[in-house]
Amino acid sequence: MIDAARRQRVIGQALFLFFFGAVLFWRLVPLAPGQVIWPGPDFTLCLVLIWVLRRPEQIPVLTVALAFLIEDIMLMRPIGLWAAIVVLGTEAARKREPRWRELPFMVEWLRVAILMAIMMGANRFAMALFFLPLPALGQVILQYIATVIAYPLLSALLGWLCGLPRNSAENDTRLR
Repeated sequence: MIDAARRQRVIGQALFLFFFGAVLFWRLVPLAPGQVIWPGPDFTLCLVLIWVLRRPEQIPVLTVALAFLIEDIMLMRPIGLWAAIVVLGTEAARKREPRWRELPFMVEWLRVAILMAIMMGANRFAMALFFLPLPALGQVILQYIATVIAYPLLSALLGWLCGLPRNSAENDTRLR
């Protein structure tokens, strides 16, 4: 039989992959063909950062890498570039997660916003370095703003829907 801790990790990983797949499917469905004026938020980036900061033991680095590699392939982006940047960003957040746990949500949101800006800037820099076609800077900035605004909304939704509240010393089951 499977022990309770391992079962929670497997269920959490399955939930993460389900939501990731649902968001990826939603992005692939052609709902509004034509030119996009206001780009939507990157829900997959928000999802992975929320999950890494709430339950880092549930999604290992290999899961993050494979999920974003599949996203790169499906969305026809440079294969592996965004996946590598997301892995580096999530591992940086995972390493600092115990220190961020006790801070208020506004501080977490600010740090995540800074991390997202660094990740999006690194992606743009790498694409420019290798002479890949760059999306318009205005569109990238608008997507960044939309992603930062979506982070607390998605965080609250996942906290309510999946039981992913903010960790604290009182409700963290890993400390018991």
